[in-house]
Amino acid sequence: MLFHSSLRKELSRSFGATLVVLVTVVMTMTLIRTLGQASRGSFNPSDVTMVMGYTVLAYMPTLLTMSLFIAIISTLSRMYRESEMVIWFCSGKGLSALLAPLMQFAWPIFAVVAALALLVLPWSNQRIEDLKTQYEQRGDLDRVEPGQFQESGNGSRVFFVEKATEGQVSGSNVFIASTERGKETVTSARSGRIESLPQGQFLMLSNGQRLESVAGTTDLKISDFEVYGAQISADVSANGINTQVNTATTLALLQDLTPAHLGELSWRLGLLLAAVNFVVIGVAISSVNPRANKSLNLVFALFTFVVYDNLLNLGQSWISSGQLSFGVYIFLLHGSVFLLAVFWLAKGHNNWHWKNLLPKRSSGQETVQ
Repeated sequence: MLFHSSLRKELSRSFGATLVVLVTVVMTMTLIRTLGQASRGSFNPSDVTMVMGYTVLAYMPTLLTMSLFIAIISTLSRMYRESEMVIWFCSGKGLSALLAPLMQFAWPIFAVVAALALLVLPWSNQRIEDLKTQYEQRGDLDRVEPGQFQESGNGSRVFFVEKATEGQVSGSNVFIASTERGKETVTSARSGRIESLPQGQFLMLSNGQRLESVAGTTDLKISDFEVYGAQISADVSANGINTQVNTATTLALLQDLTPAHLGELSWRLGLLLAAVNFVVIGVAISSVNPRANKSLNLVFALFTFVVYDNLLNLGQSWISSGQLSFGVYIFLLHGSVFLLAVFWLAKGHNNWHWKNLLPKRSSGQETVQ
């Protein structure tokens, strides 16, 4: 049908333009946040681009749904303003007849949202955690940056090197402050170098001084040295790291239906169910008055999207804490929203008005013959 094909073409243009704008905004915000995390030592600065890519990929289900919703609202609102919907209604079609072409356009987006939410989303979250863990588990010597105070993996040591040679094998004006077994030690040296011995890697300091004190006492031991070796090893172990729920695969969540896993499942499935509901909502609320503010309908649509998205996050926390069951939440949120959207659509399709539901009062006096 000619009308269906033209509608899908306009939806495609609006959806593509909206998606590009939203992805650009999210990438900019993600880049700023990732750079801040890298400056605080959460990520390797060289991995900023990868972390940003994985983060944007995790946001894609929400961005696709929002782009689809905005595309439907903007396209149908334009058709109302330019009286194209009048022609559609005069041909004997109602609002409900718009669902068929819209669903034909939206089903590939539903498939992509489902694949991203159920398969790609946990993978991208796992990749981000892996990059973060690898950077946190690097050795103390790898943490040293010339001209900056750096903390060791377990927080027991602080290093400072004023200048370092190429490859950071040796440096000048080395400072080390450590707290181990109730002893506080401050070591300074004119120079230091890294040596690999059979016992492991050692930081060999030359021409320095060592101050040692016991916590809670006033005793202070000062010693000068020409050569002093300090063994440096990785302080962070990969053992005991708990797998986060958002990194678990969907199959793993289904195999162990704990409250936390059910909460994560409700959020992932909710992304798909919300995308379907937003198509019905878009048709129901797209009716506009040509004389009214053109942006009012879009603002209301964005408000609806924000509220729905926040309810998805709240539902996840409620299920994870055991305050609400999985089935009850799915019915209360997604089921009630679907029923409300269908009722709103039926109201516009049948041109219902609240005044028509009230009993009509008889007007005038009866004719007496």
